[in-house]
Amino acid sequence: MTKEILGSFKLSAIALSLAIGLFACEGDDGTTGPIGNVGEQGDNGAVGADGQSGRSVPLLTRLATVPRGAEVTGAFLSDAGDLFFNVQHPSDANSEEDSSGKVYNRGTVGVLSGVNFNRLPSKIADSPVPETEFERQTVMTALGEYQVIGQTNDVFAELGAKGLAKGLGIHYGIMSGDKIIENNAPDFNGFVSTGANEGYLFTNWESYPGGMSRMKIIKDNVGSWSVTEAMMLDFDSVQGTAANCFGSVSPWGTPLTSEEWIVRSDVNSTTDASWNDPANTSTDNMEALTAPDFPNPYRYGYIAEVTAPTSDAPIVVKHFTVGRYEHENSTVMPDRKTMYSSQDDTGGVLFKFIADAAEDLTSGTLYGAKLKQDVGSTEPATTGFDVTWVELAKSDNATIGAWIAEYDGIGTDDYVEGKTSYMTIADVKAWADGDATYPLVENGGSFVTAGQPMDDRSAFLESRQAAKMKGATAEWRKLEGISINHDRALEAVGGVESIADENVTEAFMYIGISDIDNTMIDDEGDIQLSARVKDCGGVYRAKLEENYDLARIEPVVMGGTYRSTLTGAERCDVNQLSQPDNVIVMRDGRIIIGEDGFQENNTLWMFDPKGE
Repeated sequence: MTKEILGSFKLSAIALSLAIGLFACEGDDGTTGPIGNVGEQGDNGAVGADGQSGRSVPLLTRLATVPRGAEVTGAFLSDAGDLFFNVQHPSDANSEEDSSGKVYNRGTVGVLSGVNFNRLPSKIADSPVPETEFERQTVMTALGEYQVIGQTNDVFAELGAKGLAKGLGIHYGIMSGDKIIENNAPDFNGFVSTGANEGYLFTNWESYPGGMSRMKIIKDNVGSWSVTEAMMLDFDSVQGTAANCFGSVSPWGTPLTSEEWIVRSDVNSTTDASWNDPANTSTDNMEALTAPDFPNPYRYGYIAEVTAPTSDAPIVVKHFTVGRYEHENSTVMPDRKTMYSSQDDTGGVLFKFIADAAEDLTSGTLYGAKLKQDVGSTEPATTGFDVTWVELAKSDNATIGAWIAEYDGIGTDDYVEGKTSYMTIADVKAWADGDATYPLVENGGSFVTAGQPMDDRSAFLESRQAAKMKGATAEWRKLEGISINHDRALEAVGGVESIADENVTEAFMYIGISDIDNTMIDDEGDIQLSARVKDCGGVYRAKLEENYDLARIEPVVMGGTYRSTLTGAERCDVNQLSQPDNVIVMRDGRIIIGEDGFQENNTLWMFDPKGE
């Protein structure tokens, strides 16, 4: 982390004394004369203007560390100030028990009990860097106590019929009903309140295929949580999901889950897709969902909304309108129409979607961000970007769904060497160029659309390539979590007083970047940063302007590499950021950052941008 220390001072009226020296030139000094009478005191001069206030050093506080091998995932702060976070894929060799008898060798969903994050003091002592085996294998916290809510394969037998006989995080085939995977990777948490000290905790389970659990939890009068019912959501209606990563809860109370890994997005590079090539039809367990050798790839890679989240049978809706790419997460602004989405990949795009109607993501317009880097600046800790928005297309789920259905049923018998039934780079280019029809197969087109009238499917089925060809910046490297504090944003932009003890005049969307390398440091295109930060990553922020627009992105806090004196390998300082994954904005403006880094024990940080 680069720290700027600026002194803070005021200018005041100062009495000046004058020493008068008498100098002779090439002669002896004369006799000193008598001292004259002291003159009358002159009038005081005008008081000088106050100098510019200095800025304190921004602070990183180590809130917690997770066990050996694990990532910090799922950070979620409820309106009541409860902080949930997960232990993702810890080492299965961990054997130490914490004070509650829990061993952290399975994916773990938990909460920091006994702490209200809406009432934190301004200063908190760091949790120590783990040294003992017990500290390395358990969750260590700076305050409160980490309470396990559930772990991979838990069945909650004590709940009877309200338990989960098939196990927490376990995924089954839609057609066969066979177990596919025991998922050790809980990611996003989203809490939907149903009253004081109770609600439903939704958790993503990130794998191929993906899934989401829902646990009804209640908190007693000493701050301890218990599970009263549990289920894995039914995603059969959307033919399953691919790697549910991070997410958010919409302002109207519906969880939004992200499909991060999509099925072989070859068209996003320089070659056309050939998913039905008989020599290579592997889709990492996705074929087990729907029985054929491989699924329709255009059915995966979207934001899915859990509607009726507190009902006995929540309904899952994939929003094709938000685009198909490697979603990390999306967050909806207080206008309930504007949504920002991040692409977790090399050469990714920051997307914006504006719905046609509030609380309805089924139709709207998709945009990609175009960046302009500060002139003459390449240092990651200080270099910002001006942002403009490139409109891609406007459509709705039903229209896009009909396009997707055209690729159902394509089999290995349809494969032709050197040609494809799927979208091609030539298809996307013809769309971007405004051509009236899709190119013929002999001109690089696909079998499905060759010669047909042009439509906007490129924008929604191959969103990155479409955005890039329209001039948006496709150069982010592992664009991770994005977050706002709803109440701060509502007050600063919407003019609605929401924060009782503060006059909020500006609010920001924070953006985690796990790696600042590859396409961000290659001296090409719109982003050309130095390699100083590289794999350690950092956090950016963008001020929310009128109508929740973003016009500027600037760095806030960065990690920094150093070379090991023993091996020469690049490392990240344990006391600085190491591959920040997701961020959460607190009511008081501080942010919580979870690491997905190289450290033996990754950290859950709290960062104070005010440095107070």
